[in-house]
Amino acid sequence: MRLSHAHLYARLLAGDPTNDGRFFTGVLTTGIYCLPSCHARKPKAVNVRFFPSCEAARAADLRACKKCHPDDYASGADPVLETIESVVAELRADPARFPAATDLVRRTGYGSTRAFELFRQHFHATPAELIAAARLAVAREKLLATDSPLADVAFASGYESLSVFHDAFRTRLGLTPAAFRALPAASEVTLSLPSGYDLDRLLASVGRDPDSLSERIEGPVFQVAARLAGVAVRLRLDFSTPDQVRVNFPADLPAGLRAFAAVRVAALLGLAQDAAGFARLARKLGLARLVAGREQLRLVQSLDPWDALLWAILGQQINLPFTFRLRRALTELAGTPVGDGLAATPDAAALAALPAEALHARQISRQKARYLLDVARLVADGRLDLDQLAAGSATRAERTLREIRGLGPWTVNYVLMRGLGFADCTPYGDTGLTSGLQKLLALDPRPDADATRRLMLPFSPHRSLATAHLWQL
Repeated sequence: MRLSHAHLYARLLAGDPTNDGRFFTGVLTTGIYCLPSCHARKPKAVNVRFFPSCEAARAADLRACKKCHPDDYASGADPVLETIESVVAELRADPARFPAATDLVRRTGYGSTRAFELFRQHFHATPAELIAAARLAVAREKLLATDSPLADVAFASGYESLSVFHDAFRTRLGLTPAAFRALPAASEVTLSLPSGYDLDRLLASVGRDPDSLSERIEGPVFQVAARLAGVAVRLRLDFSTPDQVRVNFPADLPAGLRAFAAVRVAALLGLAQDAAGFARLARKLGLARLVAGREQLRLVQSLDPWDALLWAILGQQINLPFTFRLRRALTELAGTPVGDGLAATPDAAALAALPAEALHARQISRQKARYLLDVARLVADGRLDLDQLAAGSATRAERTLREIRGLGPWTVNYVLMRGLGFADCTPYGDTGLTSGLQKLLALDPRPDADATRRLMLPFSPHRSLATAHLWQL
């Protein structure tokens, strides 16, 4: 379908990188052509022309922007992204080399404003947030791999003091460094929850399907069958005590997976999400009613990125009850029992081995079945590594997922935020999201995809949390 100038201009204003490569923006007053996501000042509509390729823009006597490098993008290269990814890789290898955010910014070779912009665009985080995450990851590895004193681990990981070291663990993981080190030998662990944590909405989210074969809620106890590093397990989360959750590990869970399980539960709970920062942003935008009564709301994460991808494909363009039914059907066909009547959803190899007819017989459409089987083969064959995508840049993850047949903007963004944990995603086309925007802003009619991009932009870099709040409306 040929899009009008008005539609293309709306996408330009939204600055959404999913439009990069689909068209190029020419600014007649400056003589420059750019990617739609370029962060240069937005031109007036009357001064803009749109082109299908860089060649067409050059034929109109325009030259490439030196900020977004459209020619590099069109040729498959992206030196700006590669520079930022390389710097983040250096940070993660040795966070002690970067005592402050200014050190990380200086390493990029860009000015402070541009560097902050690039880190947020590609990793959905500020330099300080990236440093904090890198220190924590290295400290976790050192705690489990060595018996060095806690102070030695802290300073070797880049922490400036023991108090900051302990605060980082308590805030992002809900436990102390010493408790984390003891996890391989533990049968359970207690994670602290932030004051005011929205437990009711968490339980409502994870217990949406009362007939689920993989999750069960009985009072304050949540049991879930999931895959951790490929191993199907049953975890029991007990929320009986205010402001904490007790996680019980099954007796047969390998010692090496117990710390990993605690990390994944902390992600499920959204402990590292900046709920307070989003609440401040909402109030600054004059939208305090969006967070009223739920300032500690977190976006619930999947314990396993593969399960998030399955859920997203199953949920394309159908209602929740039918999605629940299809997920149960998949689990019945090839799930892995974990005890107490629960079963984990099929892993990629088990799903890839199913004949398409078995899926059709369970009311999974031919098109949806094809998408499921195709992506299962990619994961089973090692051609799609979801854990690797989660560890890299949001930009790289998004581009990789977009290239897979059947994964459109809604599916890709859902997986990015619910499965891979990226903080600045918008599931375009989501009915709950657009209904929330309509109610919040008193809109008539409900916003389309272009309007959604524009209306969500002010919530950056917290669009994933904004989505969670808008769903509540």
